[in-house]
Amino acid sequence: MNRFRKTGGFRASIYVIAVALIVYLTVYMPTPYIIYKPGSADEVKPMVTVKDGDKDEKGVFMMTTVSATYANLFLLGTSYFDKNAQVDKKEDRLRGKSEAEYSAEQVWFMSDSQSSAMEAAYEKAGIAYSIVPENIFVFGLSENPKPDGDIEPGDIILGVNGTATPDNTVLAKQLEGKKAGDTVEMQLERGGETISRDITLVEVKDSKTGKMRTGLGVMIGAVQKVKPEDPNKQITFSSTQVGGPSAGLMFTLEIYNQLTPGDLTKGHRIAGTGTITKDGVVGAIGGVQHKIVAADRKKAEIFFVPKDNYKEAEAKAKEINTPMKLVPVSTLDDALAFLKTLSVKS
Repeated sequence: MNRFRKTGGFRASIYVIAVALIVYLTVYMPTPYIIYKPGSADEVKPMVTVKDGDKDEKGVFMMTTVSATYANLFLLGTSYFDKNAQVDKKEDRLRGKSEAEYSAEQVWFMSDSQSSAMEAAYEKAGIAYSIVPENIFVFGLSENPKPDGDIEPGDIILGVNGTATPDNTVLAKQLEGKKAGDTVEMQLERGGETISRDITLVEVKDSKTGKMRTGLGVMIGAVQKVKPEDPNKQITFSSTQVGGPSAGLMFTLEIYNQLTPGDLTKGHRIAGTGTITKDGVVGAIGGVQHKIVAADRKKAEIFFVPKDNYKEAEAKAKEINTPMKLVPVSTLDDALAFLKTLSVKS
């Protein structure tokens, strides 16, 4: 009897270990691959508010996204049965960055895209505005030398030794006269919380001059506020989990719709993608084939696509047999000209 119990216990242990190993291999063990799939098509209006804007909008403008998942073995296996899944190497996405650095960079790109959208809309609407430096965003850490202290990708630099740092120029002046090994107290925002951290300065190579100087050992970008002369035209964005610059065109259309009388949507469901500059130039993006599927799933009638992405978008639209109309655009004016041709949807 004891021998039987011991044998049964041994078999049970082997079974538990085998199950745990299978779960680890299929679910938790990392792979060097990433899976891209259609993401979402989200209404832009809830994300954007013009203080004294025209909120009349019978239809919708939608921004489109791509879903990107770092793959385990289970997801890799199931992806082969999904015609909309695209498997790529993780390194092709990260290009030497860590996952945290890549995510932080995408957050910064989204912020920059929103600023460009505001400028483009103000320019088109003829509203005077100015650019006000706000803070500095950390989107990467140098490898040689590494920063010496608790500073992370995604941190916002608020100040040094209690003095605000609205832009790179101010930060450079605050570090003047200091040498590698000196310590400064940094005021940072991390995850919505303000914290203070002691950072030891390191010697870094200036990317512009090639000379060595004292610095933090991080890659930074400026975050700017676009401020209209008329405070009633101020634009605010709600927080979003989406990163990257590709919602620029759709943000601009929604902002311009609120800044001007009338409804540009005319009751239609309008999706799209594309970067934007302050001059209204629409730029190409990645993953357009996935965005076409996302927009079709949300019953979009019209899809604005950057001219350079049109062929790829058209091929996917034909593949899924969508009734959605693809409209290639190179500028904001192209999109607005098309919207003028729409009839009001009853």
